This record gives sequence, C-alpha cells and structure tokens, in this order.
Amino acid sequence: MVDLKEVKISTKSYLDTKHDLLVIGLFENEKLNGNQKKLDKIIDSRLSSAVALDSFIGDKDKTLIVYGNDTIKRIVLVGLGEKKDYTNDYARSIGSDLLKYVEKLGVKRFSIDGDSLGLKKDDFSQAFTEGLVLGSYLFNDYKTNNDENVKVERVTCFGGINKVAVNQGYVLGNSVAFARDLGNHPPNILTPSYLSNSASKIAKSVKDMNCKIYDLKEIKKMGMGAFYGVAQGATEPAKMIVVEYNGGKKSQKPIALVGKGLTFDSGGISIKPSPQMDEMKFDMCGSATVMGVLQAVANLKPKLNIIFAIGSTENMPGGNAQRPGDIVTAYNGKTIEVLNTDAEGRLVLADVLAYVNKKYEPSAIMDFATLTGAVLIALGNRASGVMGNNASFMKEVQKASSLTAEKVWELPLWEEYTREIKGKYADIQNIGQGRLAGTITAGAFLKEFIGDTPWVHMDIAGTAWGPKEPSYQPKVGATGVAVRLVYQLLENRS
Repeated sequence: MVDLKEVKISTKSYLDTKHDLLVIGLFENEKLNGNQKKLDKIIDSRLSSAVALDSFIGDKDKTLIVYGNDTIKRIVLVGLGEKKDYTNDYARSIGSDLLKYVEKLGVKRFSIDGDSLGLKKDDFSQAFTEGLVLGSYLFNDYKTNNDENVKVERVTCFGGINKVAVNQGYVLGNSVAFARDLGNHPPNILTPSYLSNSASKIAKSVKDMNCKIYDLKEIKKMGMGAFYGVAQGATEPAKMIVVEYNGGKKSQKPIALVGKGLTFDSGGISIKPSPQMDEMKFDMCGSATVMGVLQAVANLKPKLNIIFAIGSTENMPGGNAQRPGDIVTAYNGKTIEVLNTDAEGRLVLADVLAYVNKKYEPSAIMDFATLTGAVLIALGNRASGVMGNNASFMKEVQKASSLTAEKVWELPLWEEYTREIKGKYADIQNIGQGRLAGTITAGAFLKEFIGDTPWVHMDIAGTAWGPKEPSYQPKVGATGVAVRLVYQLLENRS
C-alpha cells in the first residue's frame, strides 16, 4: 500500500510559498545558489550559519536540518555528492530515503526544490518520483494495530520539473506497489480467482482492453494437458487470464507478456520441506509482474498492442494430484514426462506460451517466473536470470535493464542443454538429467513451446522477494521486480 496520495507540481517560486518543510539539495563543494541565498536572507542567515557550523559541503547522503521562521518552518539540506556521479538510480534512492526521513520527522506534507536536487532532466525527475512512491510503500493490510510513523501524503515540487515525467514516475511507482501487494497477500486471499477478478477490473476501466478468463474445464478442452495436470490436484479453481490491449495500429503485431501465477506451491506429490514453505505464496510473482505492467499500461496508454497472459493455479498434493511418472500432452502437441511435480511452473507456462504464440502470432514474447531455486545459486538476489532465442530482443531487455537499474544476466541456451530434457518415454521431461544447470534446463524446456518467435524468459526466483537493497526495496516481502524494466522496454518500442 502507498500512503503518498499526490506528487504536485507548482509553477510558483518556493520563496513565495509557505512550507512546513522544504528540501533543497547541494552538490559536493558547490556554494549556495541565488534562490538559496535569498532563502538564507529570509530566515536571517540561519542556513549559511548552519552550513558553516556543520562544515556541510554536500557530501553524499548527508543531511542537515535548519529551523526557519513562520513561513518556512524547517529546511532539510541534502548532500548529493559529486554531480558526475548522479544517476537515475541515485535519484530514485534519494526520493526513497528522503520520504522515509521526512516520515520520521512526523511531517505529512513537504516541498522540494527540484532544480537544486538535480531534477531538471526528465529521467531524473521520473526516477526521483518513483523513489518517493516506493519509499512510502508498506504492507500492513492484515495488522489490527498500526503503530508506524506518520505517513507523508503529499509532496510539492518547485522548479523546472516536467509534469509528464513526474506523472509517469508516480504511475510506475504505484504499479510496482500494486505488484508488491499481490505478492504479499496471503494465499487464502490471493487465489487464481482474486487474480482474474483484478485483471478483469483493470481491463474494464480501459476502452482499448479486453479480458477473457478461462476456467479448468476450458483449459482441458483446449488441449492444455500440462497446465491441467498441475491444476487437477487443487480445490481452488484454476484460471488462465488473457488481456488484450489494442493501443497501436491494427496492422501492428502485439508483444506478449506471460506470467507464472502459482498462488501457492506445495510441490504437489513431490512435496517441499516445511521450513519456509510459507514463502511459496510468492510463487505467483511472475504474474504480479505482468499485472503491475498491466496497471501501468492502463494508466499511461502506450501506442502499442500488448497481450497479457497468466496461468494461475495452486500446486497441491491429494488424491487427484498429478503423479511423478505421469505423461501429459501440451497445447502444441508435445508429450511431457512429469518426473517431479515440484517443477510445475514450467508446465503451466508451456501451455500458456504455446497458446499465446499460436493465437496472436506476437512480434515477441517475454515471460516471468519464480522458476528455479538454482538461479539463486547462480546469481543470488542481485539479478534476474534471462535466457532467450533472439539476440536483438535480448539486447532490448538489457537496454531497459540498464536504464531502470533492474539487473539481469544472460545465461546460455545451447543445444547441449536441450538434450538434458530429452524424455525416456515422452518427447521431453520436466527436469534435467541431474541437479546441474537447473535454471538453464528449465529455460530449455520452455523454449520447446516458442517456435521461432523472439522470446526472453526471466527467472525472478532470486529477485521477486527478499532483496533489501537499494533503499527503495521493502525490508520484507515482494519487490514488484521487473515492472519498471518491462514498461521501459515497451516505451522504447512505442
């Protein structure tokens, strides 16, 4: 949940306005500028005196609070470090850190001098606004007693800041927060039906969106044996969610975004160990990424055609559950030997990917999944693993990654890895020959359902929850990973 309700742009001078708290920035070894000198004069030289007394020279991450007068009650001076080191992501971190700092002061509304904070550049102002929103995120929907700090409700920006960039930052920040909320809800609340209702609600609010929800009977009838096999042991109704967004020309092929939506993963018959099984509510974070992008698209309306698709179910043990050794037939006709029922996400994705590829003939497909624990061994929680079949599309993903600071690292999909999933009794099997290269063999499995369509798979098992750095990440719970990256990719294409 985000308590920050508004990021407002003012065309006035901050010198002519009352402020409970005003934030100004200072780069390392820079002197007070013209407006800051005027401000200093208004408050009887208290700003310059405090700077001199504290030897404040704009050191990175240093803050100095100065008490003013009845018009400008408090000033927070933020050290920005060297100007050459100022980046999008640093602006994002400043926004988050500042929001949290002000909350500790018990202030609900504050103002910023955007020019002094380096926000004249649109990329910086967007990133800073994202940081403000993400810094205000807190998930306490199920707490009966909330003793947290006072929450900031409004930030007013002064200076030459682009309103469009700020609005986009606000929308993207809230879209990430929405994805986080979905991941953080408990599995008894966040069910496939909850996901499908959320997608339907968003689609109904936008003229150019259409939503179709497929139930388990339809999934079976359509020949999605891999998806059905996973879902057959669950009592919660499975759903395949497909949203069409037609924001581009009719002749334009869509880009497809596909998410794994396992709202709880027990492992099925191949049941997981008890420790930290509660975290398996996060196994739907791939779908949360797709939903976050869906919300961003609904608000920002890029001139593109986009398909959003989610395969959602629980993976549960029981009398009707899929067994190790079962052989199922996927939507594209391939037979799959199920050797481990805990390698279920790839089975669900296989059918959804094949369906989207055949029905919509997209220009490119990108899927998101908390697919393998092996990616944590390879990359920790600092980066998502990516694999694909098209170098040009991979470069698009990597470019978006560098612009948003959502790190990815490409792993190979050589033919040798495909041989690892060759089945003994079926075309392919759902795990590799051993424990080695588990992330890659999972990617090789998905590749069998793509054909020649440009495709990138992103394994977010290490980044979907847990990382606590940088500061705009939550201390606990879902991160909303890749929402900003994907929207940047879409924007680059529009």
